[in-house]
Amino acid sequence: LRIPSEQGRHKAFSTCLPHLAVLSLFISTGTFAYLKTPSISSPSLDRVVSFLYSVVTPAVNPLIYSMRNQELK
Repeated sequence: LRIPSEQGRHKAFSTCLPHLAVLSLFISTGTFAYLKTPSISSPSLDRVVSFLYSVVTPAVNPLIYSMRNQELK
């Protein structure tokens, strides 16, 4: 927030926010998978959580970096 120009702040937040979103998705799905109670266990829910944890978060990171590289070019 100490960046003097509005454009500089926008650039910093546009770079940082997607990474924070992926990190929060990764941590929340991992936490949910390990801390859920057996009473809410269902095969379809387990598949969705494992898909988000193991496929979506690693796949989104290259997309974020490719968007950032295009913006820098």
